[in-house]
Amino acid sequence: MADSKKRGLGRGLETLIPILASPDDSIAEVPLSSIKPNPRQPRTHFDAAELEELAASIREHGVLQPVVLARTPDGEGYYLIAGHRRWQAAKLAGRTKIAAVVRTAPDDRGLLELALIENVQRSNLSALETAAAYQTLADDFGLSHEEIGKRVGKRRTTVSNTLRLMRLAAPLQAALTRGTISEGHARALLGLPEADAQTAALANILKRELSVRQTEQLVRKLQGEKQPAKRRTKQSASVTELENRVRDKLGTKVALRRGRKGKGSLIIYFYSDEELEALIKHLRA
Repeated sequence: MADSKKRGLGRGLETLIPILASPDDSIAEVPLSSIKPNPRQPRTHFDAAELEELAASIREHGVLQPVVLARTPDGEGYYLIAGHRRWQAAKLAGRTKIAAVVRTAPDDRGLLELALIENVQRSNLSALETAAAYQTLADDFGLSHEEIGKRVGKRRTTVSNTLRLMRLAAPLQAALTRGTISEGHARALLGLPEADAQTAALANILKRELSVRQTEQLVRKLQGEKQPAKRRTKQSASVTELENRVRDKLGTKVALRRGRKGKGSLIIYFYSDEELEALIKHLRA
């Protein structure tokens, strides 16, 4: 039972929010009315049907895993660090109290940082919600992409690539949130720097029901790139494999152009000064 609870907390969470790790922590039955939602909650959508299912389970079995709280600076209530869905579902179930681990946060900034990191580690966040949370960690807490990666258990390149989604034009972000386009479509459209160009391309994608690969081809065409000449299938597959190997190693988009007699060029893409510095550091190493 203890092992299953540990897995439910999310990878690495026990090191960020150590349950009963200090004499100041305690488990208590806390009134739901005294709990305030996390003001930095990165998840913006909670499925109503899923909440009702969880509420039904709580009516039958109770809350099996305590939520994690910290006292507000004024001491008049609690901030919710972990367990937003359980908190909402408990209210739907007609409960007035909920089992909670009460923590003593070092300060308001520390509380919100813990809450953000805990939520980011959960797999049910959408790509945009995760990107927004990373952006908050970077802007409000001054964390670099490398530091964010270490705190949430992700590679720096994963953090950087996820943050790029924040550069999408508003209509694209809305389409991604609705599921009208996939994350693959969105990443391909990031190749267009102008919001108007992204929006126009989105209309084209929806009208023609383009796949991710077709979207990538559309973006290259809009960028003015010449369509590559047809090559033998064996050579094309070889180039694609090499591109994939280099991309996985560097964590960013690359383009390999092979000419005659073994000559060619390798284009490495970057999307911020920080990414460029990280690539240079990686190549030097």
